[in-house]
Amino acid sequence: MATQNTRALARFMMAPSVILLLVWMIVPLSMTLWFSFQNYNLLNPGNVSFAGLFNYQYFYSDPAFFQSIWNTLVIVGGVLLITVIGGIGIALLLDQPIFGQGIVRILVISPFFVMPPVAALVWKNMIMHPSYGVFADISRLFGFRPVDWFAQYPLLSIVIIVAWQWLPFATLILLTALQSLDSEQKEAAEMDGASAFSRFIYLTLPHLARAITVVILIQTIFLLGVYAEILVTTNGGPGYASTNLAFLIYRTALLGYDVGGASAGGIIAVILANIVAIFLMRAVGKNLDR
Repeated sequence: MATQNTRALARFMMAPSVILLLVWMIVPLSMTLWFSFQNYNLLNPGNVSFAGLFNYQYFYSDPAFFQSIWNTLVIVGGVLLITVIGGIGIALLLDQPIFGQGIVRILVISPFFVMPPVAALVWKNMIMHPSYGVFADISRLFGFRPVDWFAQYPLLSIVIIVAWQWLPFATLILLTALQSLDSEQKEAAEMDGASAFSRFIYLTLPHLARAITVVILIQTIFLLGVYAEILVTTNGGPGYASTNLAFLIYRTALLGYDVGGASAGGIIAVILANIVAIFLMRAVGKNLDR
């Protein structure tokens, strides 16, 4: 009886936060779903009519749609590749006893706290600028012609900027997992004559598997919505070369004033994000069950 009363009290105390969370999620999603079936343009807000599936057909037939899907996958895949491999390498270095270890760790993690628009502006005007950027100065130093990154390699530029922001997060998670590795196991493997490469492949890497899976899961959810870096640097161009799905929705809503089409794109983005999340959650579950 006491247990039932305790459970009832716990549910009662949790109810306000659960209800607030549901309202916070369901109300915007419901409004987006409703607008996706409406013919609603901000240039003529008084003329709202039922459009059926027209907005979905319109958004699907947009020549930038499949390009934006591909660009989204390239950004997510490229950033994950850089951050996971780079995060493992930096975590291995930071795990070694070095002078000023605490300060070095703070400096390594600090890019994660820079706001995306600020980071994009720094990279655009101070590092990748073809006239006075750091990369341009390095190219001239070695006798090469400076590269106009955002005109010639727009998608790669976005991947580099976003990876620079998320690399500290991956490093922090992987370093925490690395420090939980039993030192006795490493000493035993070293005494048995295992090389550094063998210890990494057969001992360190399997131990980091769960942390790597968590990094991939969390980063993928956020990387699907990359927006500010594209807006500040390339504005989705040249053409649609760096337009991802999130930026295409912004362009449809605020540049094309088409709320109905943008809402349909938002629903499509939610569906795709949930599909990716389901696969990643299954991967995490399988990994944790091992």
